Amino acid sequence: MTIPEHAADCSNALLSRLPEDEYRRIRPHLEWIPCPFKSSFYRRGQRIEFVHFPLSGEHSVLTIMENGAAIEVGTIGFEGFSTIEALTASGEALEDVTCQIPGEALRMPIAPFLAAIEGKTALREMVYRYLYAYLAQVSQAVACNRLHTTEERFAKWLLMCHDRVDGDDIAITQEFLGDMLGVHRPSVSLIARGFQQLGLIRYTRGLVTVLDRAGLEEASCECYAVVRKRFEQAIGQPMA
Repeated sequence: MTIPEHAADCSNALLSRLPEDEYRRIRPHLEWIPCPFKSSFYRRGQRIEFVHFPLSGEHSVLTIMENGAAIEVGTIGFEGFSTIEALTASGEALEDVTCQIPGEALRMPIAPFLAAIEGKTALREMVYRYLYAYLAQVSQAVACNRLHTTEERFAKWLLMCHDRVDGDDIAITQEFLGDMLGVHRPSVSLIARGFQQLGLIRYTRGLVTVLDRAGLEEASCECYAVVRKRFEQAIGQPMA
């Protein structure tokens, strides 16, 4: 696949809003890559060599405990980029980053990326606005995981995924749903079946189909609307 010739043709919200001259300067450093399910971008402590701008699908930021248990602490789609730690001086990934919903991305080597955000550039403004929204997502998730039910968080997460896919089908596994919610697989099945009985989704192995978007929004906690608003303010366009 060729790199979009013009910024406005790019599916990534950050890149699409760059001035044309600035996009042309960074375009030679962009490389299209496929992002198959469970492809790994970084492991904790690994040196950051590229940043990734998703065009479709979803990248998941996971905290892995010593016993191998994992929980999702952040999600990244077409509205942003990974790895956000590239904006710091550490140069190492803070958490694991994997692809949980297949898609495509543009990647950029870290050196030209850092050069492109030196000074008062549009890219610098966009990535730091995105950082603000991403931090709002992470801080909201802390409160959400403590105060809201698993069912509310399940609805919130499905809505976030629905914003980032074409159509109503979300390819996802029970294993990852468990990591995302911090529960065991049997609990995932019970919750998904309950949502299916309510007519909100259709759930089969490895696939969730959204049937009633408005119903999911009613079932979700307040956190979905809060985080979505932050991202829309940051990127300057609706999430869906």
